[in-house]
Amino acid sequence: MTEVSPVQHGIWINELAGAGSAYHMPLVIRLDAPVDEGALAKACAAVVERHPLLGMAFAESDGVPRLVPAQRPPALSREEQPGPFDLARGPLVRFTLAGDTLRVVAHHAVFDGHSKQVLVTDLLAAYRGEVLPPLPPAGPREAPAGDARAFWEARWRVPGEVIVPGGLLRSRRAGEGRVLEFPLEVPELDGLTRFEVLMAALHAVLAAYGNATVCTAIDLSTRTPAEEGHIGPFVNELPLFSEPTPGVPFARFAQALRAELREIYRHRRVPLARAVRGLKPHAALAPVSVSYRRGDDDERVDWLAFNGAVRGALQLQLLDGRRGIAASLRYDAAELPDPEPVVADLRALLAKVAGDPSIPLAAPRPVVADGPATVPAGSAVAVDGDDPLLAGITAIWEEVLQLSPVEPHDDIFDLGGHSLTITQIIARMRKRLDIEIELDDFFDNPTIAGVLGVIRR
Repeated sequence: MTEVSPVQHGIWINELAGAGSAYHMPLVIRLDAPVDEGALAKACAAVVERHPLLGMAFAESDGVPRLVPAQRPPALSREEQPGPFDLARGPLVRFTLAGDTLRVVAHHAVFDGHSKQVLVTDLLAAYRGEVLPPLPPAGPREAPAGDARAFWEARWRVPGEVIVPGGLLRSRRAGEGRVLEFPLEVPELDGLTRFEVLMAALHAVLAAYGNATVCTAIDLSTRTPAEEGHIGPFVNELPLFSEPTPGVPFARFAQALRAELREIYRHRRVPLARAVRGLKPHAALAPVSVSYRRGDDDERVDWLAFNGAVRGALQLQLLDGRRGIAASLRYDAAELPDPEPVVADLRALLAKVAGDPSIPLAAPRPVVADGPATVPAGSAVAVDGDDPLLAGITAIWEEVLQLSPVEPHDDIFDLGGHSLTITQIIARMRKRLDIEIELDDFFDNPTIAGVLGVIRR
């Protein structure tokens, strides 16, 4: 058995909560006809042998997951394999051939955006008959927390709802999504990368809608040179906060945002859950998130194939290639029925910046946000001191948290609990008390009183 990384544990937690296909990472490869199916099957096997993480599964014991070999190895198939991955059985990659098109779907628990390029390169090399040598071991997957705790203590706040035209974005869960694909023209500005210009434009647009503090979650690669050729989840999601000031020249705001990003990069290998006490697990760190990578935009490969889902309310995936930036906007239609106005505003601002980088940031303008009314936080649940489950549940909490006493209305996150302690508590409640409680119910009711309320309702 192999211990899972914090990133893998977070993904596993959200899968238990019902992520559907949100962590599926598909790509579509168009091969030259006729396809040698036998050679392709061998190539798929060679890729899995070179990257054994693809052939793993998650085994859970007492609420703690471990990586183990899948019950069956991945293999090329002509039948589409619908539905979510079974993480407990594996494997965590699917190869499906239809005519001259190969569809590969890997699970984010063992895969990231850069892994797509690695897989395509290795797969096509093996298909040509080249021998893929074993890879040297990758380095440590995370850095010591060090001063990341102090860094995030001064910056972290729980991301709030985001005002956009026609919607109010709150979701940080995984669920069914829709997609809007479009090209993005991002100007080259002195001293700024295209990613930095794009992030500054996105933050400026969101501020113009009336969001005084803007937060977007960003996926940052944690790869080192030793891990360049490896497949795996070498990525960390971190928040980028800003408070755009109306009238400030765009270029100056973008430079300030660049400086903040550079500070964040220093801590990119430390999972936020290790640096922020009481961080609640969510499929998305904020309602709006961005994933950006440079890469090959070979027309034979659909690098941004849609998985039918979204994490959070709005997820912008970007591929910066030789022909420009391709954008895939995944969104929750229940919170944002029409993303076109947001896209139009972003593209319009980028066009203006291309003509004059010193244009002032716009003052907030009223927008119509038709999201549902905010649901108030639940009040404290009354506890019956004679409830026969109270003592048993309290004992398990104190045992897992290694803390006593734990009172009925103590919030587990305030006590230093996190997703791993919650899964351990759930597992022990199931085993000892024959109680089953869903992760979502636990996250929404993170006290002993709240858990009892869920059980008794």
